[in-house]
Amino acid sequence: MATTRLTSRLFQRSCILSRSLISQHTRIQQRSFLTQSLQRKSIVQAMTRPVLVQQVRTMFIQTEPTPNDDSLKFIPGVSVLDRGTAEFLDVRSSMKSPLAKTLFQIDGVTGIFFGPDFITISKDNGNEWSLMKPDIYAAIMDHFASGQPLMLNEEDLMASDTAIHPDDSEEVQMIKELLDTRIRPAIQEDGGDIEYCGFEDGIVKLKLKGSCRGCSSATVTLKNGIENMLIHYIPEVQSVEQVIDEYESVGNQEFDKLQKRLNDSGP
Repeated sequence: MATTRLTSRLFQRSCILSRSLISQHTRIQQRSFLTQSLQRKSIVQAMTRPVLVQQVRTMFIQTEPTPNDDSLKFIPGVSVLDRGTAEFLDVRSSMKSPLAKTLFQIDGVTGIFFGPDFITISKDNGNEWSLMKPDIYAAIMDHFASGQPLMLNEEDLMASDTAIHPDDSEEVQMIKELLDTRIRPAIQEDGGDIEYCGFEDGIVKLKLKGSCRGCSSATVTLKNGIENMLIHYIPEVQSVEQVIDEYESVGNQEFDKLQKRLNDSGP
């Protein structure tokens, strides 16, 4: 009888232990299934999550100096304009571009130029690039991540000033070809650009843009660079003159007035 009772107790304990092990194993399987489900859900969410933020974080914007200390070339590593160029010299004109409008809200920005793969930003003398760069970087990255167009209306892009027209003379065609193939690429490397404004009485009229605008070496660029090349290849060209628009004219007049006041005040 004692042996029978002992065997019965052992059997009961064995059953209890077995049920406990089975229950524990079931809980482990449930936890494992839950963990795997969460992992799969996390992976699916990561795969389906919008990648705009990731694109912003991985965008690497390079900067290059220009001959103009107050202009800096920003290279976002993506296409800026597929065709043409665009320049903004005040807040009013910047309304044509969401990015330009945002950049003009940064203290110190005085001009913005959009090239094929770069953005040239000009500042006043009272601000330092080291303080302005973080805001400029953020504005550029946020814009390209937003999916907004660079220009609200593509008609606001500057038309190709060097396009060949049927009524262009042979000399004008040669001037445009040289400007487009030899001169413009070199100037855009420095964050600037040129605009052909006409050819009359042997004089080629050009307008400087971007970093070239207001640059102290602009005259050297025009005379020693552009003028010499055009005269060398086209004998009909006698000289090159810079066309100054109303914005620059007002700026130069104010500078002359300031210079006169400084001279009159004496040492």
